[in-house]
Amino acid sequence: MITRVRRLLIAMAVLLLPAAASAEDGFRLWLRYAPLAEAEAAAIRPALTAIMLPPEPGPVAAVAAAELERGLAGMVGRAPIRTTRLQAGTILMLREGDPRLREAGVDLRGLGDEGFVLRSASVGSVPVTVIGARTEQGLLYGSFGLLRHLGQGRAIDVLDLRSAPKVRLRVLNHWDNLDGHVERGYAGDSLWDWWLLPDWRDPRLTDYARANASIGINGTVLNNVNASAEILTPRYLEKVAAIADMLRPYGIKVYLSARFSAPIEIGGLQSADPVDPAVGRWWAQTANRIYARIPDFGGFLVKANSEGQPGPGDYGRSHAEGANMLARALAPHGGVVMWRAFVYSETDAADRAKQAYAEFQPLDGRFDDNVIVQVKNGAIDFQPREPFHPLFGAMPQTPLMLELQITKEYLGFATHIAYLGTLFEEVLDTDTGHPAGTVADVVAGSGQGDRLTGIAGVANIGDDRDWSGSTFNQANWYAFGRLAWDAALPADEIAREWAAQTFSPRAEAIAPVTDILMMSREAVVDYMTPLGLAHLMATDHHYGPGPWVGDLARPEWNPTYYHRADREGIGFDRSVTGSNAVSQYAPAVARRFGDPATTPDNLLLWFHHLPWDHRLSTGETLWAGLIARYDRGVARVAEMDRLWSRTRPFVDAERHAKTATFLDIQANEARWWRDASVAYFQSVSELPLPPGAAPPAHNLDHYKSLTFPHAPGRGD
Repeated sequence: MITRVRRLLIAMAVLLLPAAASAEDGFRLWLRYAPLAEAEAAAIRPALTAIMLPPEPGPVAAVAAAELERGLAGMVGRAPIRTTRLQAGTILMLREGDPRLREAGVDLRGLGDEGFVLRSASVGSVPVTVIGARTEQGLLYGSFGLLRHLGQGRAIDVLDLRSAPKVRLRVLNHWDNLDGHVERGYAGDSLWDWWLLPDWRDPRLTDYARANASIGINGTVLNNVNASAEILTPRYLEKVAAIADMLRPYGIKVYLSARFSAPIEIGGLQSADPVDPAVGRWWAQTANRIYARIPDFGGFLVKANSEGQPGPGDYGRSHAEGANMLARALAPHGGVVMWRAFVYSETDAADRAKQAYAEFQPLDGRFDDNVIVQVKNGAIDFQPREPFHPLFGAMPQTPLMLELQITKEYLGFATHIAYLGTLFEEVLDTDTGHPAGTVADVVAGSGQGDRLTGIAGVANIGDDRDWSGSTFNQANWYAFGRLAWDAALPADEIAREWAAQTFSPRAEAIAPVTDILMMSREAVVDYMTPLGLAHLMATDHHYGPGPWVGDLARPEWNPTYYHRADREGIGFDRSVTGSNAVSQYAPAVARRFGDPATTPDNLLLWFHHLPWDHRLSTGETLWAGLIARYDRGVARVAEMDRLWSRTRPFVDAERHAKTATFLDIQANEARWWRDASVAYFQSVSELPLPPGAAPPAHNLDHYKSLTFPHAPGRGD
């Protein structure tokens, strides 16, 4: 697929190019702490010469100081010393109650337990840089905030920043199995070596904790939502406790996916019925055992009655009854239940998109206080583009936790560049039409006091040296953490932050990398699922196009179910004349999505089945617009390749060459997606290609014949 000439040029680049930095493999992520330009370093050195810890520092303050030492040694060539006597150039860590906060002009009100202030100030006439926070956890986040500021080449002399998270639970969901396989993971095997734990505690887990803490992530679910009950046995709980010990100094709690049928499978009971007192006692005893080993255990994530997983529905009980039974077991210890709303079954073949709302919205207000319902960003399944999930705003009495996918199950796996900061921003900024406001407002609790709030991301992390399968995939992990901390951050600002720290703070490097990131996800949408199409990927492995698949056992497993293309038109009618899924949205939103004239073009075929000659807002016919978007996606990948070539003077040869190779793969596969999709839809519509549009490289039978039985990341 990649030309031999291109391969030869890439190999020569690795061997011969005098890179701006020594060869790297991506292991250090955005925490490279690469040397700054000498002029910038010289300005920083005298301002940051020492670190003064707060009185009676604990382990979190100690790792914060160690990170400052590591970061400054790398960026300015000199680590600050630790001091107990105030001197010019001190980084002064101040916790709540310290009288020096007032003298430094630092106000901690409104920061909560995790927020921080960074301020250039004078204390006793001594110029210092203050990191102020209520707690040591805030000091750690503030230390990373200072290093992030410096890593972008920003000035230190007039520092005045405040930052605090908007949601309480900012959690990675690892879909890792006990055998080391990562479901829908494209970066190698699991980080957790269950075979060697608890004896061998891989130092890499400390780097994992550092990376997460640097972007504000404070929790991690260690195992797959398609859970094995064995994780709750004493043997495995010892291993979980070892991981928890390594993550704790960075403020990261561990959670476990709990299998609902565990009382039967490992508990010896005959039932897992949530109203059975014996079942409740078993879970309470299990929780007691967990907290005896892990006092700060976060709680359970549960996937129930979906895709064959056991759940309360097996006993005629509701999701609320199942979640509340587990919540009561955790409540004495302060634990939470994150109950996933991802449910679908063959019982409603009319429209899979309606099922979660139908099952959960009537339960609003019936969940215990330590339950949060975890809702995917869209009603289907992490597609390149979906409208926001109708549950957001529709359950005002129930905390909802947004679930996003960082791994790219439907977005080209590890090799395609698809910056998901723009997808996350698109979802968070969407107005639900309900009094709660935007999706971000709903997730943050919409001012409803101290209710439980959270955001989850399905991790893209494995044991590859670069953590996530490619350097550019690291940007999605980074963007998730930054937006989980503050949903108001613009995606382009986050992209610039990441580019500066990952490659170079020079504008000549930041600009093309940011441009690549900001166009990348839309490019993927265009060459995979334009105009609101969805779920056109091939069966099971979700690799490559398969819009012709229509012979699977259940209707909603088939791409033909979602696009419904025929000679007359294309699209899924979810208006009042079809499945009426629009009725699940607030009235104003339902009216907008219910009319093709007011539905945005980028969601048109999600909500409407329209004739091929329907006019888009651009004036094009639907058929011509569909082909134009496929072509635009392919062209954007070529533009990304051109932009990447401009970064060669600023990026080490190893990472530059690997990214260039992956862009070649993406270009080939974008063309494959375009050609296979056009060939199929042309066969259905029986329409000629618009003038100037290139015919597919092969006939439809060729594309249908391609199989990939060993694609990575397959489900169980």
